[in-house]
Amino acid sequence: MADKPNSPTVFIPVTAEDEARRKRRIWLSICAGALAVLAIAGLLYKNWTDPLHAKESYDAGVRYLRAARYDQAILAFDRATSLQSSMADAYLMRARAYTALSRTENAIRDFTRVIDLRPSDAQAMLERGQAYLESKDYPSALADANRAIDSKAQFAAAYNLRGQILRLTGNPQKALEDFTRAVQIAPNADNYFQRAATYQAMGEHRLAIEDFDEVIAYQPDESPAYFARAESRRAVGDLGGAKADHDRGRIIDGR
Repeated sequence: MADKPNSPTVFIPVTAEDEARRKRRIWLSICAGALAVLAIAGLLYKNWTDPLHAKESYDAGVRYLRAARYDQAILAFDRATSLQSSMADAYLMRARAYTALSRTENAIRDFTRVIDLRPSDAQAMLERGQAYLESKDYPSALADANRAIDSKAQFAAAYNLRGQILRLTGNPQKALEDFTRAVQIAPNADNYFQRAATYQAMGEHRLAIEDFDEVIAYQPDESPAYFARAESRRAVGDLGGAKADHDRGRIIDGR
């Protein structure tokens, strides 16, 4: 059988509408590519600039906090954490601003965020424990004091906090041990005062007087130790010393 001759090629004409569609597809592809490049560039720019802006907001918040402008500090730290959600220091400082405003629940939430980000942060544990103590949640306060001590063995402030909790919950002898440990690590006015107050509560007034002497040596121009020492001096029969301390306290307070 003879081969059939090849069929002639049929050319389908390209209309103006087809050409317009082709150009639109090309143009849309170019636009989509450009938008993708711009989106990536924008994301890279945001990732580069957000930490810088977060740091600026954080620094502003710290300045407001130091100036006791707590509401403004909170707003600045809000911006810092919104720009960089992992900035633990911003949560810590905002918690301190909330504490200064007695917004304890908010402070606890932010201290908790810090601990989530930095699980071994003994300072955040201590300050959250103090906030729990302020709200009279003694079990939570005690748990944080214990955690702070476990995380940082030579942490005098954590022993001081735990001593206060133990004294408030009816265990002055164990509290005394903690205050003594705090004094050994950091012999300062507050640690001596807390131990003196514990001695006083236990009726050990001569030991209390010795510690109040130390407090006054550190802070001769603060009245609480004079008034407290006056109480113990009165208890041991030193009425003249008690009067002198009471008068000195009143002079310092301007009364």
